Amino acid sequence: MNKSFFKSDLFILILLASAKFALHLLTNHNYGFHRDELATLHDARQLAWGYIAYPPLTPFLASIELKLFGTSLVGFRFFSALAQSAVMVMAGLTAKELGGSRITQILSALGAGIGILTLIQGALFQYVAFDFLWVVLLGYLFMRLINTDDPRWWIAIGIVIGMGMMTRYTMGVHVIALIIAVIATPARKFLKSAWLWLGALTAFLIFLPNLIWQIQNNFISLEFQAAIRARDIAIGRTDGFLLDQLLMPNPFMLPFWLAGLVFLLRSSKYRAIALLSILPVLIFFLLQGRGYYPAPIYVMLTVAGMIVNTKPKPASSLTGAWIAVSLGFIVAGALTLPIAPVNSALWNISYEVHDNFAEQLGWRELNEQVAEIYHALPEDEKPRAAILAGNYGEAGALNLYGAEHNLPQIISPANSFWLQGPPNESIDLLIIVGYSEETAETLFNPCEVAGLVSNSYNVLNEESNDGIILLCRGLQKPWSELWLVMRRFM
Repeated sequence: MNKSFFKSDLFILILLASAKFALHLLTNHNYGFHRDELATLHDARQLAWGYIAYPPLTPFLASIELKLFGTSLVGFRFFSALAQSAVMVMAGLTAKELGGSRITQILSALGAGIGILTLIQGALFQYVAFDFLWVVLLGYLFMRLINTDDPRWWIAIGIVIGMGMMTRYTMGVHVIALIIAVIATPARKFLKSAWLWLGALTAFLIFLPNLIWQIQNNFISLEFQAAIRARDIAIGRTDGFLLDQLLMPNPFMLPFWLAGLVFLLRSSKYRAIALLSILPVLIFFLLQGRGYYPAPIYVMLTVAGMIVNTKPKPASSLTGAWIAVSLGFIVAGALTLPIAPVNSALWNISYEVHDNFAEQLGWRELNEQVAEIYHALPEDEKPRAAILAGNYGEAGALNLYGAEHNLPQIISPANSFWLQGPPNESIDLLIIVGYSEETAETLFNPCEVAGLVSNSYNVLNEESNDGIILLCRGLQKPWSELWLVMRRFM
């Protein structure tokens, strides 16, 4: 490798990203799998071109991790940590595209790396981590297109859009923003370019296998998205959308991304970038989405703000940027990285901010509690028994650890677990978690409370919150009829 590379801006950015990557690898072993990770882990062993809750790319990446690292927590989060580290490199390169010096590129990379969502996603394996990277890449490539005036960049943009659609359907919102940004600015000249349409075709072909899967499954993901949106609105998860826009990029970055937005809007050359960045916020707000949905767009705005802050290079501006980045990392890192001992003061503070850590506790204990009830059954009843899990986290955990306790078949009507179909009609004795007694008795009879779900830390989460384990003998209807009404979108 050329020695000059080790003195280049890119090498410095890679070093910074490597430090973030190492930080995640050193801390990602704490607690346990998150409920979302357990669902993805299960789907990774059932590869398909689509799933109810998400497109196929994330389970595919998870399947690679399983082959490489087994069910290691650190290994399972390897690619998501890598993706969020790559975001830092892209932020620095974007700053370079805007004419930023090395110090500006470094501050841009650090400002992007301390975002609340990017820190969380480096510590979990979720499709959000990869969607975040695709959106940042989209912004960078669009800027390259504008700076070079080379329409061949539309091919790369098409690849990123296609990969984004195979990761998370919200990429469609960013595509809408891109279309508006092109039409409403001088970038409309590219509408006459064959390269733009080749890029669009590239995106379509990449997404086509999942589209075919959706057609074959009656666009079940649209039904899922509608149900989840209605649920989120009903329970108030979308109420804090505007406040989240101030917090999600990291509160200490607020002055920078606001300055960046103003800079891009005032620039005739980069106004399309401003629209690409800010329109998703408006669209998600009108759609009543959750506050973190547009989080990746703040990387571009923060970078632009760093350009505004450092171009004149006054010492006070640089000092202010370094202080903001340092304080932002300390505060955000303490709250979002899995470093606090359970039930410590820091844990309790982070618990008030988000529930990601709480939802990583108690899975092995759940298996032990279910196994105790199953193994206490009379021997003649065990062949007719199955475990019914009401949500995907419980189903994933029981599938992952159940073999250690010789548990019987695990069934669940939650998300993609439902697509596996009902059990054999001979199954009429069920150990049930994730259902209220009232709901269970509309499906099975009779039912009795056989145990309680708890964890050794006494941390309240979705399982331990009034969690009961039911034992039900007998079905209200045949499984072929029950399964149709039992489906759950979560």
